Amino acid sequence: MAILLLLQHREQVTAAEVARELEISERTARRDLDALGMAGVPVYSIQGRGGGWRLVGGARTDLSGLTAREARALFLVAGPASAATPAVKAALRKLVRALPEPFRVQAEAAASSLVLDPRRWGASRIEPRPPRFLDALQDAVIRGVQVRLGYVDREGTETERTVHPLGIVAKGPSWYLVADTEAGRRTFRIDRVSSADPTCDPVRRPEDFDLAASWRAIADDVDRKRTPLEARAVCAPEAIGILRMGFGGRLEVGGATTDGRIEVVIRGNDEHTLAGELAGLVEWIEVTSPPAVRGHLASIGNALVERYS
Repeated sequence: MAILLLLQHREQVTAAEVARELEISERTARRDLDALGMAGVPVYSIQGRGGGWRLVGGARTDLSGLTAREARALFLVAGPASAATPAVKAALRKLVRALPEPFRVQAEAAASSLVLDPRRWGASRIEPRPPRFLDALQDAVIRGVQVRLGYVDREGTETERTVHPLGIVAKGPSWYLVADTEAGRRTFRIDRVSSADPTCDPVRRPEDFDLAASWRAIADDVDRKRTPLEARAVCAPEAIGILRMGFGGRLEVGGATTDGRIEVVIRGNDEHTLAGELAGLVEWIEVTSPPAVRGHLASIGNALVERYS
């Protein structure tokens, strides 16, 4: 497909050009060009200086019927949010180089416009369908245009502002827009967007912006605000995997102590709740601070002994 698009776009290519564009060997390029002819594609070679491969009579195929929107949809599966295999993603990244220039920029933008974060915050309600303005906002991200955004905050106050859309994030069942504003970078829940009117003004996009890295920083900051309490502990090395599964981003793993155990920090909402989460791990973990969490653990232990001894 990539070679065929190159032929349609450039009219004539050499095996060396195909090899360079698609990151394959010249031998593979020649083999694939021959395979196109054997498959019935009207492709022929011109020998000598200035030679190469061409389509008979400038022939076209159904691939030329791709619209810009269809090309963008195709390359969404090449982005970090995709469940596609690495081989599929790599193939699509090569294919994008063969697209006509007007399609290429938006196809590449589509591949980096979305991030998937499967971990949900708390007991998020399940949204039965994507929010109303999701498609319009993703379109603005891909086209790189500013949006006049109407937004209702958690207190029910509606505001309107012009934003510079930078990316879309799926966090569990919820969708978020990451955008620059006059007040700095902000995150908007898309199901709270009341209007989204694209403008003709281009987005001011930082040169070094990376959506995945930006979202990690945003999510870490939110997690810290939601779980302000930190408990310090030492853990048996074989239990680190259990802690990672149980606490996810709330766990920070440090270095080893002199007795071979691992220093960890676990964040939680309050002393009582965090002690309850840690009580079942007493076989592997020893909490060293704060005293309130240790006290609650002792109380839980006493209650268990009293009931089950």
